[in-house]
Amino acid sequence: MADSKREIERKYEATAETRLPDLSRVAGVFTVAHRGVTELDAVYYDTEDLRLAADSLTLRRRTGGSDAGWHLKFPVASGIRDELREPLSDTLPPSFAGLLRSRVRDRGLVPVVRLVSARDVHHLLDAEGALLAEVSVDRVRAERLTGGTDTAARTAWTEIEAELADDGDPAFLDAVERRLRKAGIRPSASPSKLSRALAETAPKRKESPAGREEASTGRGRSTAGRTRQKPTSGDHVLAYIRHQTEAIVALDPAVRRDLPDSVHQMRVATRRLRSALRTYRRILDRDATGPVGAELKWLAAELGIDRDQEVLDARLRARLAELPRTLVLGPVRGRLRVWSAAARGGSRRRTVAVLDGKRYLALLESLDALLTGPPLLPAAARAPGRELPRAVLRDYGRLADRAGRALELPPGHDRDLAVHEARKAAKRVRYAAEAARPALGKPAKRFAKRMKAVQSLLGDHQDSVVARETLRTLAVQAHAAGEPAFTWGLLYGREEAIAAARERELPEVWRRASRPGLRAALEG
Repeated sequence: MADSKREIERKYEATAETRLPDLSRVAGVFTVAHRGVTELDAVYYDTEDLRLAADSLTLRRRTGGSDAGWHLKFPVASGIRDELREPLSDTLPPSFAGLLRSRVRDRGLVPVVRLVSARDVHHLLDAEGALLAEVSVDRVRAERLTGGTDTAARTAWTEIEAELADDGDPAFLDAVERRLRKAGIRPSASPSKLSRALAETAPKRKESPAGREEASTGRGRSTAGRTRQKPTSGDHVLAYIRHQTEAIVALDPAVRRDLPDSVHQMRVATRRLRSALRTYRRILDRDATGPVGAELKWLAAELGIDRDQEVLDARLRARLAELPRTLVLGPVRGRLRVWSAAARGGSRRRTVAVLDGKRYLALLESLDALLTGPPLLPAAARAPGRELPRAVLRDYGRLADRAGRALELPPGHDRDLAVHEARKAAKRVRYAAEAARPALGKPAKRFAKRMKAVQSLLGDHQDSVVARETLRTLAVQAHAAGEPAFTWGLLYGREEAIAAARERELPEVWRRASRPGLRAALEG
C-alpha cells in the first residue's frame, strides 16, 4: 500500500517582487529557518477529457526535492487533501491504477501539464525546534501538453504556499494567514497549481457568427431573462440517481484503501440507486432500467459480504466486552479474533476483486449511459408534488403489508423471516422519501425519519438473528476443541433476549410510523 499523509495547505497570490513578511511574529513561532531553493519538475496525468481534474484529483510524477516520486491526491475538504506516494518509476504504480479505475476505466492516462517550480522554502519552528509549518514562495512555469507531444500553451506565475506540519493544529494556519494579509497578501483564487495551469492554458473557444448573433439578439440558450422551467418529477429523480452514482465512483478508492465505513457507504449508495429505479418506475422505464437494477443488486450483495462481516464482528466484540470477567470462561477472545481475521481477510480480498472486475466497470458505464439518455416515461414531465408522493406511498403500502404479517406471526423462525422482509421494505420506503425530500421538503423528511426508526428496530432484530447463528457455530467449534462453551451460550441467550425485546417494541414503533397525518402531509 502506498504511503499516505493528510495535507493541509493554503495558497496565496504573489508576484516576482513579493517578499514574505516577518513570520517570526506569528504566535507560537520561535524562529524562521530558510532552507534554500529547490527545483521541482512535475508532469501531471489525466484522461484526455480531464476526468480526474473534474473531480479535483491530481496525479503527478515529480522529480527534485525530498519527495520525488508518484503522488496521488484526493480532496477531503477545502485546503485539505489525502496525498498518497509511491517511489519514482517510469510507469504508473499498479496501486494508483487501481485507485483511479472507477474514474479512468478504459480511458488512457496521458500527460496534460508540466509544472517546473523554483521553491524557496522557509520553516516555521517552535521553541523546541519542532516544525509548525512550511511556507514557500513558488515561481511556477506551466506548459500545457497535448498527449505528450506538442506544446499548446504556456503560462507562469508566483504564489505563496503555507503547509501545516504533520499532526499540526489547523488553527496555526489562521495565524499565518492573518500575518500575510497584513502584508497585503491575499488568498489565491485557484485551489491548486494544476487547476490554475489548466485554466490559464485552456484552448480558446472560437465563437461562431451565429453564436454572436444569438448573444446580441437575445435568442441564445443563455439569454438573460428567459423563463426557467420548474423542475419536473424526472428532474428530481435523475438528480438523485446522479448523486448516488457519483457517490459509488468517489467511494471506490476509499474501499480499496480500507478506510472506515467506506464499504458501508458504497453499499448504501448502491442500494439507494436500485431502490430509486424500482420505486420510480412510472418515471423511468423499468424495461430499460431493469438490467441495471439487477447489476446493482449483485454489487450490493458482493459489498455486503465484507460489510456484514464487519457489523457482525463489531457486535460480537461489544457483547463480549459487556460481560464480567468471571463469566468469560476459556480462550473466548482468542477464538473470536482468529475467526474474525479469517472471515474479514477473505471478504476484503473478494471485495477488491469485484472492483477490479469487468462486470463492475460495465455497471459504471451503464449508469453513465442511463444518465446521458434517460428512458423517461410521460409521468416524468409531471409536477413532483403529484408524482413523487404517489411512488413513496405505494412503497409504504408494501411495507404495511409486510409489517402486518410480521406482527401476526408467533415468535419463531417464520416470524424472523417476516421481520427481515419488513426491514427491507422499510429501507426502501425510507430511501424513496429521502429521494423525494428536495421536492417535497419537511413532510418527506419527517416521513423518512419515521421509516428509519422502523428500519433500525427491525435491523437490530435481524442482526441478532445472524449473531445467534454465528455464536452457535463458535460454541460448537469450542466444544470440539475441548474448550468451555459456557460463554458462547451466555452470549446466545443475551442475543435471544434482545430479539424478543425488539419484537415487543415493534407494535408501538409501527403505530407511530403509520400515523395518518404523516401520509396526508406527504400527499400535500
